[in-house]
Amino acid sequence: MRPSPQTVLVVTSAEDITANLVIEVLNERQVQIVRADPGDIGAELVFSAYIGDDRRKEWAGRLRTPSRDIALEEVGAVYYRRPTPFSARFAHLPALDRKFAAVEAQHGLNGILNHLHGAVYVNHPAANNRSDYKPYQLQTAAQLGLTVPLTLITNDVEQARKFAAEHGPIIYKSFRGAPRTLDGHVAAIWTQRIDPEDLDDSVSVTAHLFQQEVRKTADARVTVIGKSVFASRITAPDDALDWRSGDWEQLTHDPIDVPEPIRHALRAYLDHFGLVFGCFDFALEAVSGRRSESWTFIECNPNGQWAWLPDATAMAHAFADVLLEGWWP
Repeated sequence: MRPSPQTVLVVTSAEDITANLVIEVLNERQVQIVRADPGDIGAELVFSAYIGDDRRKEWAGRLRTPSRDIALEEVGAVYYRRPTPFSARFAHLPALDRKFAAVEAQHGLNGILNHLHGAVYVNHPAANNRSDYKPYQLQTAAQLGLTVPLTLITNDVEQARKFAAEHGPIIYKSFRGAPRTLDGHVAAIWTQRIDPEDLDDSVSVTAHLFQQEVRKTADARVTVIGKSVFASRITAPDDALDWRSGDWEQLTHDPIDVPEPIRHALRAYLDHFGLVFGCFDFALEAVSGRRSESWTFIECNPNGQWAWLPDATAMAHAFADVLLEGWWP
């Protein structure tokens, strides 16, 4: 007989302060929690799982960390945040061994943790991965009726020059940012304005994303968690093109109402990708003759940060609500 679910599994690194807020709320609600980082596989994280006889149609087994030992069947929900890459765990190994060990751990351990029978996932990593491609994001947003910037994706320098000449000023954005180092650290590549004179043959080396610059008055961050919507108008003191590039302590946050057509489109967006949660970024632009601003969709981070926002406490409770819905008494 399958044990009744009673545990929330939090899959993330030890340094994840965002996850801590949700864990605090779950503790207040007296929910059993197991925090596990797949990147700890080894003595700090041991697991075993079985399937295949007449009684086992789903994976069953145990997961052990230094502080917890649970049955996999007891997991009612998985809060999937930001685990340490396996490449960091095996950084001490020779290159080929490191690659082999990381792939085996990904397919073995994550193959189990990402497919726990009957568990609620926020978000499921497969949904995160599917929705993490900016070209797909922009196409989906446009098809759902949201305004998106005029965009060119190319490695053709002549097309890039033509785009800049016809639609300038233009900006450049990376698709994923700088790659992680072997020890797991990530550098940032901020959105930047492009001087057409700088477009040369190096464009052909890889794919580039160029957009017509939106003459924004501010930005909006809309965080959707289940049925809850939290929105802040973000103003940078220096009118920075990318507010993430400056001192976050200097940003101004004001509550903002999200127009109902946009709310509807954001829920449809999450449903399209099978997401429960997403952080949406919009550029707000003044429109002549109108009191309201126009909203231009920039991107959605399916696993974005939110602990720095004014509504962080309410957001943590919203996460707890969706994690516990349907199985917690």
